[in-house]
Amino acid sequence: MITFHPGSVLSVAASVAGGQEYPPATLYVVATPIGNLADISLRALHLLSLVDAVACEDTRHSVQLLRHWGISKPTFALHQHNECEAALEVVSRLARGERVACVSDAGTPAISDPGARVAAKVREAGFRVVPIPGVSSVMAALSAAGVEGQDGFRFVGFLPAQAHARDLALHYCAQACETQVLFEAPHRIVALGALLAVQCPQRRVSLCRELTKQFESIDTMLCEQVPHWLAGNPQRLRGEFVLVLHAQAMPGLDEQRTKDLATLKVLLRDLPLKHAVDLAAEITGSGRKGLYAQALKLRQQDTPPSTLP
Repeated sequence: MITFHPGSVLSVAASVAGGQEYPPATLYVVATPIGNLADISLRALHLLSLVDAVACEDTRHSVQLLRHWGISKPTFALHQHNECEAALEVVSRLARGERVACVSDAGTPAISDPGARVAAKVREAGFRVVPIPGVSSVMAALSAAGVEGQDGFRFVGFLPAQAHARDLALHYCAQACETQVLFEAPHRIVALGALLAVQCPQRRVSLCRELTKQFESIDTMLCEQVPHWLAGNPQRLRGEFVLVLHAQAMPGLDEQRTKDLATLKVLLRDLPLKHAVDLAAEITGSGRKGLYAQALKLRQQDTPPSTLP
């Protein structure tokens, strides 16, 4: 059995991360674990051991994290109901030359958590804001969901609580072609599952529950299957959710590609490749770069293999 010594971990953190400068009069936005305490970075630990104070979404939660790693620092609250007032305290501390860390209960502050207003006020006051990045539930979910397509994703976060606004927001997500990433609390996941089944039944979704924790689960299915899946086991209703709504094909994309190929085949019979691509772009309205790549493939397919004499 390995004996845990917080002091030795902080010494390692200092040796690894201590070579970088951490200037005073600076707000440090620090990402903290989303569940597994071992996911905190050595740089975050070193920074938290250096700062003069920590602004916390929930001081009770953050104090437990600090104690776990053998760190004792003054803390004060910075949550959604007092962010403007907390920003004044942060700026006041920075004016005295202090280093202040901003942490949320899990993940990165200002991403579906308080912190954005404070960062803006600090910058307006002329002080620096430095990110200390770390684990992300969004990136963790995307990396394991197996989403297809290279068109990026849209981070949605929590949908509005009001029913009409919630329906409209989800309708937008369901109609969008790119991947959508949503957050949901356990007491609202059944309602969200029912909406998904109605608004985009044939779209794939990955339900990522309790990421990085002991009972983590990641399940992918059609949206129409979500209500039945949730009802199949009461344990599936527990814990925080990240939902990855997979990308869907743009309407008409296959038809356009078929038109492009047909046009290129006709033009390539009698014209040089470059001329054929230029004319195809005028006829179809498609981008020249994509047409050129398709034309090269067609030429390669039509070129007979060389034979020895």
